[in-house]
Amino acid sequence: MNAETKRPRVLSGMRPTGKLHLGNWVGALENWIALQEEHECFYFVADWHMLTTDYADTSELPSNIQEMVTDWLAAGLDPEKSTLFVQSRLPEHAELCLLFSMITPLGWLERVPTYKEQLENVRDKDLHTYGFLGYPVLQAADILMYKADFVPVGEDQVAHVELTREIARRFNNFYGPIFPEPADRLTHAPRLPGTDGRKMSKSYHNAIYLSDPPSVVSQNLATMITDPARKRRTDPGNPDVCPVFDLHKVFSTPAEIGRINRECRTAEIGCLECKAILAKNVNARLAPIQERRKAYEQEPQKVWTILEEGTQKARSVAQGTMMEVRKAMKLA
Repeated sequence: MNAETKRPRVLSGMRPTGKLHLGNWVGALENWIALQEEHECFYFVADWHMLTTDYADTSELPSNIQEMVTDWLAAGLDPEKSTLFVQSRLPEHAELCLLFSMITPLGWLERVPTYKEQLENVRDKDLHTYGFLGYPVLQAADILMYKADFVPVGEDQVAHVELTREIARRFNNFYGPIFPEPADRLTHAPRLPGTDGRKMSKSYHNAIYLSDPPSVVSQNLATMITDPARKRRTDPGNPDVCPVFDLHKVFSTPAEIGRINRECRTAEIGCLECKAILAKNVNARLAPIQERRKAYEQEPQKVWTILEEGTQKARSVAQGTMMEVRKAMKLA
């Protein structure tokens, strides 16, 4: 717990891929916004992490950062409550990553589940690089730099936080108690389906974005797949296997969810009407976000000013940590 604020400290980051979609919002951003009310939060643009897989073309990186952080602010991240910063503006992260890499056994990295998984599944990029193998070490540097009490993660990232604890433990054994061991805090978010029924993802071209105007949201939802067994309007449906119903569970009222659950099974409601109700609710949730977004779009430089101010605040913390690290390692 941070001694100055008496509040638990949280650290999390997001790779800058551009505009955010509903899956990003429900899966991470809503939780970030809630945490900032009672915690000291550091949220960063993980642009170095982006390079571990997308190193070949960085031409869209600045615009992607702009779009992503604009969505952060529009959704409700408050720079008065959270420190928002850009990872690559802080060379201290690279230095701590280098020092951690000196003490991290190779076997620890090779056993990380997501390493083998991505090597097997990502076929259009060469991931056999030193940076890709070692990105959990950079992640550990990101977390431990701010001595975070916990890290909000999905289940696929739990192993990374465990590795961070192991690195902290090994460092402390060699050089003295500098780093606390952060806890992972699971983000229990529903798996949001995209318009094709698969997990919502920009790479699948099935996403609905926070910045999509109401007409686009309605149009995309109108084409969304439903229960494959329901071929005619008069056929009873099964909401349990319908991706549209999964979205209703997130965006519709309990009364609407109950009605659709009943009437779909008896064919009292058709898919078009069901999707229209969903579109109305999604657009209602997005309306305040899009209204706030307009203000930042009119003053794009304001986004970079917020990031610069946050980076300065993060730098003061990072410099303090690195002074401790260098002294402990006799590098001062």
